[in-house]
Amino acid sequence: MNLDLKNKRALVCGSTQGIGKAVAIELANLGANVTLVARNEESLKQTKAELNTSVGQIHSYLCVDFSEPDKLKILLDYYIQRYSPVHILVNNTGGPPSGPIASAKTDEFISAFNNHLICNHILAQACIEGMKNVGYGRIINIISTSVKAPLPNLGVSNTIRAAVANWSKTLAGELGKFNITVNNVLPGATNTGRLESIINTNAAKNHLEIKEVKSKMQHEIPMGRFAEASEIASAVAFLASPAASYINGINLPVDGGRTSNL
Repeated sequence: MNLDLKNKRALVCGSTQGIGKAVAIELANLGANVTLVARNEESLKQTKAELNTSVGQIHSYLCVDFSEPDKLKILLDYYIQRYSPVHILVNNTGGPPSGPIASAKTDEFISAFNNHLICNHILAQACIEGMKNVGYGRIINIISTSVKAPLPNLGVSNTIRAAVANWSKTLAGELGKFNITVNNVLPGATNTGRLESIINTNAAKNHLEIKEVKSKMQHEIPMGRFAEASEIASAVAFLASPAASYINGINLPVDGGRTSNL
């Protein structure tokens, strides 16, 4: 099985913490030159220093806030001129705040739409031509199992994640003939700051102990535990590799079996 990513360039978003950082580390371990994307420059520098360089990888970073899509586009135009082609694009952005959909403000939907779908689209458009030119492309979107079954109290997130999944499926149909695959990885409950925030919010809202909320969530997972970020990263790395050349347009849950539908 060919998992070698030497001489491949990967652009990984949200890559200074959680799943995004784990993905960057795994891709670098497989030989890729990784460009980190996040909004905190100190965290970017620190993460870049942690990446594997054992086969001569040259890593870099882009410091940008996805709440400003126009600035992202300008920065990408400069980046692509210098570094194209990007062979692997990993779209990953922290989810919107939790809450019921009935009380969500319209601005919350607009903000989440920009942060997720619009920025994903800008990033993909910047990379696609280079992928076509070299006949190799992997676009992987880290979304959520909510695209298969909406999750309680995540109204805005459920809505926007579904839009991203349909954008991705449409793109997969258009780009497959160029040997560019587009797939979604759907993490379940994963040990990250995002999960901790959701647990704390649910505990406070329902006047429960944090350990009680955790226990209930883990009980719903057949494997009886939360995922580690590295386990999600392994799935992403496989889809990014030459070994996954005929996998296109899928939603891959990595959730320990929690999602009940097919």
